[in-house]
Amino acid sequence: MSAPIKPAERVSNFERDVWSIFTPLAMETKAINLGQGFMNHPRGRIRLRNALSSSYSEQFNRKLDPETEILVTAGANEGMFATFAAFLDQGDEVICMEPFFDQYIPNITMNGGIPVFVPLRPPTDASSRVISSHEWRLDMNELKSKITPKTKMIVLNTPHNPIGKVFDEEELRAIGEVAEENNLIILSDEVYDRLYYPPLNRFPRIANIDNLWKRTITVGSGGKSFAATGWRVGWLIGPDELIKYAFAAQTRVVFCVNSPCQEAIAAGLEESLVKPVFQDQIDSYLKKRTILSKVFDELHLPYTVPEGAYYILVNTSRIQIPKDYPFPEILNHRGDDFKKCYWLTKEIGVCAIPPSEFYAKEHWPLAANYARFAYCKTDEVLEQAVDRLRELKSHII
Repeated sequence: MSAPIKPAERVSNFERDVWSIFTPLAMETKAINLGQGFMNHPRGRIRLRNALSSSYSEQFNRKLDPETEILVTAGANEGMFATFAAFLDQGDEVICMEPFFDQYIPNITMNGGIPVFVPLRPPTDASSRVISSHEWRLDMNELKSKITPKTKMIVLNTPHNPIGKVFDEEELRAIGEVAEENNLIILSDEVYDRLYYPPLNRFPRIANIDNLWKRTITVGSGGKSFAATGWRVGWLIGPDELIKYAFAAQTRVVFCVNSPCQEAIAAGLEESLVKPVFQDQIDSYLKKRTILSKVFDELHLPYTVPEGAYYILVNTSRIQIPKDYPFPEILNHRGDDFKKCYWLTKEIGVCAIPPSEFYAKEHWPLAANYARFAYCKTDEVLEQAVDRLRELKSHII
């Protein structure tokens, strides 16, 4: 049996503050609260926590306790920050798979941690054909080689941004075995969990594999689930012995989350229990994916077909930029993909994101010939983008 996972020193001696004792007590007893202003429950509004329990219990193969196993956060990003604050001491290492969501890195380093990078790699012929996101693979031996006595946590992202990869159960189990052998926390960023495509008919979760629930905190997002990212409502799901420390950290970061958006997300989740809200959304995004990908087929540009999320990684190695094109000096110290994406924005009129931003500097070359295109737009906007991208034809070799 593995040893208990220790929280960070910064939260291990926190006592419950007065607000997290009396605010819930006043709500539970319906007392007239003259002790403070109008505050939410620090764990999240009960309607939303109950809706999350109803929506997710079946997916986690257990009845989720809305009082101890669900924490509402000010967006998924704040939930991850609170988790790092809860468990990282100075010098603790966190395994991040490249490409990674860029906010992971400051969230880790601001809490004293050190990110350690392991890249996902495409097949060797990815520059010559359309591939599935599932063909991007994690080398388990490379992962194991990065583990040290200072390793505290593995960050997993599935469905993956920007690749679109959905890790299958075999891959999740292999990652989980590394976590078990080294007594690591798994922080599973699953903000796109409502957006996965056929032939997948169920989203695999690492918390459901073997005994990994006890060491996994799963991150979710109301903004991603309902295409309302500016609302900043997320959640953490996991065992009480882990969630309680993230809660302790969060009460010192934001204390509570805005009420109107919590109520709106709760209403959406309740609706999804009786109507095919998420299936309709999947159908809509499949159409959008088709609209955008058709132009890359026309141009014979290889790309990665995502299994989830809403990004297409396009291989840009055949796009030729004029050798004397004037780039701003700020791009001289960034990855090569920055210049190609800058040129696309200025000359073609379509903005894509250079994915080297999601790699450590030593691995920038892995992203040199890629650009990330998002299709979470109206069909009309996507059709306009397709028309503009057709102008690339004269620049392809």
